[in-house]
Amino acid sequence: MPRSATTEPTSTEPGLRERKKTQTRQRIADTARRLFLERGFEAVTVAEVAREAEVAEKTVFNYFPAKEDLFYGRLEAFEEELLAAIRERKPGASLIAAFREFVMKRRGILQLEDDGQATEQLRALNRVITGSPALLAREREVFDRYTDSLAELITKETRSREGSIEPRVVASALIDVHRLLIGYVRERTLAGDAARDIARGVRAQGKRAFALVERGLADYGVKA
Repeated sequence: MPRSATTEPTSTEPGLRERKKTQTRQRIADTARRLFLERGFEAVTVAEVAREAEVAEKTVFNYFPAKEDLFYGRLEAFEEELLAAIRERKPGASLIAAFREFVMKRRGILQLEDDGQATEQLRALNRVITGSPALLAREREVFDRYTDSLAELITKETRSREGSIEPRVVASALIDVHRLLIGYVRERTLAGDAARDIARGVRAQGKRAFALVERGLADYGVKA
């Protein structure tokens, strides 16, 4: 006997709902990014983003709790991926090496090769950031959160005693390298350098910076 419409399996429905949510979130983020690049972060309101993305303002806040999250939407995922890379490193690998390999992986600025569109996009993004006190403040908050999360993971990985400052020292050193590399990219971008040359410079700067850190911490946090 044929099944009625009301008794058809619905196992695919959650997947469809999740895809729609993902699409909506991406549309909002893309719309916000376009408006911020055109007019600057401070000049664009959440209401304008909602109107351009054809959603309610409440919907924007459902996906992005704060306006700054519209610009920095990938930062939470980056943090999760970074911590996972350290947790899942191979036996015999130090957490410093795992951090270095993750940060220096070819993505983002490190995979840019052309001097045209990529250079201009990079320049525009950094103009938006440096022109917004709110975005700069959020960036500092994010790096502080990264340091806290990494220090917590290091404490567990190394079974450090409660109250030990060593995990925080190591986490701060590693996150500062990452922070300084981003600062290098920003400085060279706004100075007018091409994306390809900046990527080459980041690789060289990162290699030297991590070599300095590893000389002092190479045996710290080696996975059994």
